[in-house]
Amino acid sequence: MSSVIHGIVHGNTIELRESPGVPDGQEVEVVVRAIEPGRPWGEGILRSAGVLSDDPHWDDIMAEIQRERKVERRPQAENL
Repeated sequence: MSSVIHGIVHGNTIELRESPGVPDGQEVEVVVRAIEPGRPWGEGILRSAGVLSDDPHWDDIMAEIQRERKVERRPQAENL
């Protein structure tokens, strides 16, 4: 039997997030592989916020993008 179960290390103890599914007292082999912590949701946009704040053309560029997004692109039905 082989499975991957995540847990948290506390000193020499590993607290498992779920039952390993083996009887109490059963000898097991443990392979420890550290998991890199993920970045919190939204961190990327926060890190890049303000990058172009000093660009004198940025407001004009964003205004043009906003105007383009409002243009109707669906084909119009012809009046019958």
